[in-house]
Amino acid sequence: MPLLTDKVAIVTGASSGIGRAIALKLAAEGASVVIADTAEPPIEGGESTATLIEQASGTAMYIKTDIAQWNAVDALVAATVARFGRLDVMVNNAAIYTSTNLIETSPEQWSRVIGVNLTGFFYCCKRAVMQMRIQAPLNDVRGRIINISSQHGMVACPGDFPYSVSKGGIVQMTRQIAVDHADDLIVCNAIAPGKIITGKPGVANDPDALDYSRRRTPWPRLGAPSDVAGAALFLASDMASYVTGINLMVDGGWMAG
Repeated sequence: MPLLTDKVAIVTGASSGIGRAIALKLAAEGASVVIADTAEPPIEGGESTATLIEQASGTAMYIKTDIAQWNAVDALVAATVARFGRLDVMVNNAAIYTSTNLIETSPEQWSRVIGVNLTGFFYCCKRAVMQMRIQAPLNDVRGRIINISSQHGMVACPGDFPYSVSKGGIVQMTRQIAVDHADDLIVCNAIAPGKIITGKPGVANDPDALDYSRRRTPWPRLGAPSDVAGAALFLASDMASYVTGINLMVDGGWMAG
């Protein structure tokens, strides 16, 4: 039997990249998946995530969502529950970056990155927990939260001050929720990707940066979105019911080196 039969999941930032891979993986294992993003077309091109899921006989719907707005997050969860009856898995993945250091970062850039990457995660976690606390548990778990952090929540991301600070905050947010809401039977974990190759434009795919990442990563290849999706499936499933409050590294051994 698929691992997520009859489960309902929201994945933010799921139109492209890592979020898209997670949504496809959860749907392939039987979950009904809500794609929450600011735009539906994928950066990589091709069919939308929801269309791909439906073409594979899965169940999905897209809801335009800016997670930096509480009203949008509130409406997202309300629409999910109205359609599917509950919320079992909340995957917080949507994020932005500026590639600026402390001096270069303007107050507006700081506010925008923190507004999405930290405040947006706070809104999504809060609204998910509000829903999960009032629904019946399945296999002794009321719900699961998976926050996509980064190895740059543990080590500095050179020249990207607000992004690194936000990711460090997400790691601590994950621990706090796991401890505070264990009695509510809510599991909360984070996944910290290392260098993952996506269709994201800009400095992320700069040839020099990619060369450095290849030399720095012990495993003989860089990561793919499917690597993160596999970790998300594990944490979303009943295989991980006594795993809570962790920040799971998916980095090819980068942090071990």
